[in-house]
Amino acid sequence: MTSSSVPIYLGDEDLTQETRDLLSSLPSEKGWLVSQIYQFEGSWHTQGLVQGILNCQKNFKAKDSDIILATTPKSDYRVSPDVDFSELPSPRLMQTHLQHHSLPVSIKSSSCKIVYCCRDPKDVFVSLWHFGRKLSPEETAEYPIEKVVEAFCQGKFIGGPFWDHVLEYWYESRKNPNKVLFVTYEKLKKQTEVEVKRIADFIGCGFTAEEEVSEIVKLCSFESLSKLEVNRQGKLPNGIESNSYFRKGEIGGWRDTLSESLAEVIDRTTEEKFRGSGLKFSC
Repeated sequence: MTSSSVPIYLGDEDLTQETRDLLSSLPSEKGWLVSQIYQFEGSWHTQGLVQGILNCQKNFKAKDSDIILATTPKSDYRVSPDVDFSELPSPRLMQTHLQHHSLPVSIKSSSCKIVYCCRDPKDVFVSLWHFGRKLSPEETAEYPIEKVVEAFCQGKFIGGPFWDHVLEYWYESRKNPNKVLFVTYEKLKKQTEVEVKRIADFIGCGFTAEEEVSEIVKLCSFESLSKLEVNRQGKLPNGIESNSYFRKGEIGGWRDTLSESLAEVIDRTTEEKFRGSGLKFSC
């Protein structure tokens, strides 16, 4: 991948001296998508993402009416200094891939709502696998899937460890259910209207008629969003092709990519990491 085609958050051209100094002191490993990833605040990130986290923690000011959608990483959460979030009208809906402990203090201390959505780690891995190969075909070609699964299970993956990320929000949702709502992708797919109502009630936007729920579900479906022209053409500000974010969106799609033995490796890691938490995945 040439420097001109590297997505913003994978590059290093705009790093501040503060970020460069910090990176020099952090543990690092050879990455799958990039040459190096760095361990910062317990998670592994590209150098551009480390700077994004610092920017977010320093500059983002949450409002009580904000709604934060948190998920495990698959895309950019770099915060541009040119974006003035204070000018956005309320209620503001924003997405983050930050672990709970890395969120800006204002998000934790305000009355804003956090909706956390997680997914079976096997499907998460396969989605990342295909996303990465499409994003950086040259860099990822030398890595067999067995090696990437190993790195994923070790947590040495962009945004990893996956299981730590999930558990932080899981425990927080049980500790403070009025602040954090924990939902799973599987339930959203299988019981869509029930889960949509639950989310709407949580953020204080309950429905008044069944037809409203059906229309919202249809409007926000994977099938509908993937067909929008804005998601089919062009590039996002982070440099990634818009259509890179849509593949299948299926439950259990990992079966088309992972062998039984590799699936078992991820399952064993999940069982070990989630033991005693009360959290389980079943597809």
